[in-house]
Amino acid sequence: MTITMALERNFFFDYARRVLFDGKFRQRQVDGLNLLLDYWDRYFPQDDMRWLAYALATVHYEVDRTMQPIREHGSEAYFRKMYDIEGDNPRKARLLGNIHPGDGARFCGRGFVQLTGRRNYEDWSARLDIDLAGNPDLALEGSIAATILFEGMRLGTFTGKGFADYFNTEKTDWINARRIVNHLDKANLIAGFARNYLIALTFTGYRF
Repeated sequence: MTITMALERNFFFDYARRVLFDGKFRQRQVDGLNLLLDYWDRYFPQDDMRWLAYALATVHYEVDRTMQPIREHGSEAYFRKMYDIEGDNPRKARLLGNIHPGDGARFCGRGFVQLTGRRNYEDWSARLDIDLAGNPDLALEGSIAATILFEGMRLGTFTGKGFADYFNTEKTDWINARRIVNHLDKANLIAGFARNYLIALTFTGYRF
């Protein structure tokens, strides 16, 4: 099964508002959703709507329904403790490429998904041909954050798993799709969001 139906935005926003946003939108939520839908329409209009539904569900959870790119919550002391080579977990710091003191805070999570660590910022600097490592806050700009979200989930840059591993002609796996970003953390919750986003996207009452 591959779902590539045309998107009817009036239905999408009406359904999403009622079912996923407690009956009320803030303008920034609408703006963020339109940004993501516009990106999809521009770059992936013939791709599987299940991919888009799961990406929206991931954002829905990761940014706590603001639908805007965010900076990871935490103080400089927290980031030093968690991610810095001089913190409490130098092994994790090295895995993230945080080899210099101060990298923990400098390369904390940003975006629609939490891009974290010097290695990831340098990787996306090369992919996007911008100095993301030199200016990490660029990951908070909407168009850049959207590119990292969709391309990262499509290509499997976050964990080695991508959309096609869980949504293809033979499989629809809403639960294990969480492994694209963060193993199985909150997998059932995000799966529920994704199913509802797919209904909103495909203009149908069928519950996938």
